[in-house]
Amino acid sequence: MPQEGGAGIQELISALIVPLAFIVIMYLMIILPQRKREKKHAEMLKALKTGDNIITTGGIIGKIINIKDDEITIETSVERTQIKIIRSAISRVVDSEES
Repeated sequence: MPQEGGAGIQELISALIVPLAFIVIMYLMIILPQRKREKKHAEMLKALKTGDNIITTGGIIGKIINIKDDEITIETSVERTQIKIIRSAISRVVDSEES
């Protein structure tokens, strides 16, 4: 009888190894890199300053001319059109020669 109890535990452990390994692999391949990207993006948003050239999530390219809390005013095109956007709508900062 004692051997049956030990075999049952061993079967349970071997049955749990595959799902646990799958969860660990998914965490390492998906969740960790996503957190790194989010952290990098948040740092980029904190470091924004007047004069930076940016691209919004909607694809608008402009130059930051004013920052007020979460509201950022950008200037676009040759006509110097001013647009107010929220900070989280900024996708990335670009170099001046890129824009």
